[in-house]
Amino acid sequence: MKTIYIDGSLGEGGGQVLRSSLSLSMITGRPFRIEKIRAKRSKPGLMRQHLTCVRAAAEICGAEVEGDELKSQAVSFVPGKVQSGEYRFAVGTAGSTSLVFQTIFLPLLLASGDSIVQFEGGTHNSKAPSFDYLAKAFLPLIRKMGAEVDIELVRAGFYPAGQGQFVAEIRSIDSLSPIQILNRGELKARIAEAGLCNLDERIGKRELSKLAKALDLNLSEMKVRQYEGSAGVGNVLSLTYDFDELSEVFTGFGEKGITAEFVARGVSKEALRYIKEDAPVGDYLADQLLLPFALAGGGSFRTLALSQHFLTNKNIIETFLDVEIVTTRQSRLSWLVEIRNG
Repeated sequence: MKTIYIDGSLGEGGGQVLRSSLSLSMITGRPFRIEKIRAKRSKPGLMRQHLTCVRAAAEICGAEVEGDELKSQAVSFVPGKVQSGEYRFAVGTAGSTSLVFQTIFLPLLLASGDSIVQFEGGTHNSKAPSFDYLAKAFLPLIRKMGAEVDIELVRAGFYPAGQGQFVAEIRSIDSLSPIQILNRGELKARIAEAGLCNLDERIGKRELSKLAKALDLNLSEMKVRQYEGSAGVGNVLSLTYDFDELSEVFTGFGEKGITAEFVARGVSKEALRYIKEDAPVGDYLADQLLLPFALAGGGSFRTLALSQHFLTNKNIIETFLDVEIVTTRQSRLSWLVEIRNG
């Protein structure tokens, strides 16, 4: 089969180009070569989490790979048949386990047979979907498309210590079914959670207090959670809006030198921007839904402003699959995204 050549500096020039290419290569059986990997990042080439994605993909499909080493800026990938089974993938740092999961999840879902996969590394990362985001926002919609998958957090892992762990049970299906996400439905609940790892509970209470003032939350909508048995220190503030049709999660991370009030202000700003519009799918979720929707061969959703991540992912998907992803502006901050067979 003819090799697809990918420019890794495409669009936002980050790891998304590589991860989507790996997923699509495994699913379609089409080999690819990517050059200029992460060319627009301050440290270009494969970092530990990207290398783990490449090696995890190679392991589940017996791929022939060249360039799978740290800092490599070019990778050749010739996939074999995806094999279900039991796997363990460790990033080796606090790098995102969620991004490794998203690289291999769909290929294993569409393979023959069920799989159990253990992921080790960072579970709550500032530049990647957190475990909670996967569990509450992403996977419920994928289940509506017919997927059967469960994830369980064993131990939280924050930067820089990492050492987190979660397990995914993925049950095989023949195909995903198209769905439409055009409205949110009624708001059912709001939950603000301050997650703490080896930190004083007062930090979480300060975050929640600031969030409550900005969004008029009451005590029943807020809670502090201590992550037991985790290494190092960490803090994540998450706000979940549960609607009839979907849930959206807004996340902020505490870091050294950043106040609890600053973290809460960032989360409330994102939430207020989302609530102001009526599009159900947020920016980050839109990017993550593109690939499963394309594999379903149809469906549509309404989202906020299209991110560079979204446009980059769109380009890669249309390179591998015979689909057309049509975007139509509906208002200044609202777009309709439709997936059509090519």
